[in-house]
This record gives sequence, C-alpha cells and structure tokens, in this order.
Amino acid sequence: MNLGGSVRINPTGIALLCGIILLLVYLNSGSSRSESRTQPETVSLKSLLSVAISVAEAGGREVVAVRNEADIGESSKGKTREGANDPKTDGDMRSHIQMYYGLKKMFPNILIVSEEHDEKEIDLSTVETPDDKNPEVELMLHGINVDVPADDVAVWIDPLDATQEYTENLKQYVTTMVCVAVRGVPKLGIIHKPFEQKTAWGFGGQNLVSKSVSDDVGAFHTKPDLTKAKIIVSRSHAGDVEVAAKQSLGPNITVTPAGGAGYKTWEVIKGTQDAYIHTTLIKKWDICAGAAILNALGGKMTTLNGGTIDYGRADQEKNEDGLLATMHQHVEFLDKLKSLSSH
Repeated sequence: MNLGGSVRINPTGIALLCGIILLLVYLNSGSSRSESRTQPETVSLKSLLSVAISVAEAGGREVVAVRNEADIGESSKGKTREGANDPKTDGDMRSHIQMYYGLKKMFPNILIVSEEHDEKEIDLSTVETPDDKNPEVELMLHGINVDVPADDVAVWIDPLDATQEYTENLKQYVTTMVCVAVRGVPKLGIIHKPFEQKTAWGFGGQNLVSKSVSDDVGAFHTKPDLTKAKIIVSRSHAGDVEVAAKQSLGPNITVTPAGGAGYKTWEVIKGTQDAYIHTTLIKKWDICAGAAILNALGGKMTTLNGGTIDYGRADQEKNEDGLLATMHQHVEFLDKLKSLSSH
C-alpha cells in the first residue's frame, strides 16, 4: 500500500453519481411543474382595469397627435358590406401599438384581440409602460380584488373607433376602447374620448362605474315613451333604419345618425338617446366595451332577436344578428323591433 501516492477515482463511478444527482433535480422540478399546473395563473381584474384605462388613454394621445399632422396616412381596407369605404390611418396603427403592446407588457399571457394588425416589427421602446394603479380605480375598488383564471380572459381593443369620421375631422365621434370579457361575458369596459380627454369605465358584476358615467347618468336619464323614443343609428345606413324603426315604433320617434359604436353606446348610457340600433354586421371590438358599462348599470346589449353576444373567442369576431342597446325597457323595444331582426 502506497500511503503517499495519489487517490485514483473510477470515472464510471463519477458518471453514475452525476446521473443520480441530475435525476433527483429533474424529479424535483417535475414536481414543481405539476404543482403549477394544478394552480393556474390568475389575473387581477382590478389591476387589469387600471392598465386598460391607461392604454386606452395612451392610444388616444396617438390618435390626437396624428390628427394634428398634415398627413394622417389614410388608406383603405376596402368596402364594408354596405358598400361604404373602410379606411385606416396612422392614428389607428399608432394607437394599436400603444394599446396592444402596453397590455402585453403587463399581462403577457392573456388573449388580446385588436381590430388592427402589425405590418412591421415593433420597437417596444416606443411603447409606454401602463399604470396599474389608477387613482379612481384604487379609491372605488378599495378592498375589492377579483382574481380570475388567465385562460378565461379575452381582451378586445378598438384602437380608433369611427375612423371614417376621424378622416372627416368629426372628432366628437372618435373613441378608443378596451373591453375585458371573462368566459365570454363583458366585465370591464373602457371608452375614451381622446379629443375631450374624457374616459368612461364600468365594472360589470360589481355595479361600479367611473364618476364620468355616474355624473352623466344622473344628469340625463328618464324612462322613455317608446312611441316618442330617441333612437341613435349608424351614419352609413341611417335612412333604411329610420324607415323600419318608424314602422315598428311609430312616426313620432326621433332617429339620430352618428359615427362610432362607442359614441352611440355612450349616448344611450348617458340617456340622451333611448336605444342604439344596428341592423347589419358589426365587429365585437366595436361593442364589447359599451356592453360592459351597460352591464354595470343594469342596462342591456343584445342581438336584435334578443340573443346573448359571446365575447370569448378570437376566431368569432363578427356579430351578424344586429344590435340593440338600451338602459330601460329592453324587452319592450325587442318586441316592437321584431321586423328589424330579419333585415
């Protein structure tokens, strides 16, 4: 025996020992992964509401900035089903970037559906980091924090609603909108008017709305006489709806054409209009935010035949069954407007 010599270690033994260690590490990490699978990721609707408000307002700043430029970058996506021009501008795209990627920065794992799509690689350094603690939300939701599974959430954004009116400089109709649906039901709705710097929001299920909404509701609301109802409709097909609505409700109703689904729904929420009627195809990013605010106030938005509109799937962006939005007497309006649901 050579006590002064070096100790020789068998390489096979070293490999076996390393293999055992690696196996133990893998099994332990697999256990952790298994635990995470049984505890799905959740999203705080309180934080998401603040972020949604922040990105709607950030998008709105881009909309205003582009409108103040000499060239708003107008192009056409083609024609709508009614034959009207379907325009797109730099305002749409710059707002989309702020809204879509702002949401992704804060909530990378939720489904977000936008009207617009990226045409080139985005410089994320140009995207503002949203505020996840809006002062009004913090005050009104103090002690309230609703968490939902991330997989149940679908966010619908309209970076610039009423683009046609935007190109015509009819700024009053222009909005940016965000809606959060949970299992297909609109829960959080934000409608921002960038040229007035005014934001409306509602939290369906909690019966909470922004002060901007509650002030408007208190100022204008009365229960309508259906024979003298004030109806708001799209500018693109106002004549056809007016004729049909007067046949259904009577000759003494007032029909007001306007641009932008967000604007029209806000007018119903305020009470300056009794019903918003749309008889043709409309995309869900146009209507989800308004539906959520109506839900928070006890109002309703359905198809013209009274059907529920589901906002849960990105591959089902179209509502082809018309639209009725009201704060009062929804069933009575539906009954009177049956003939419109077949148009």
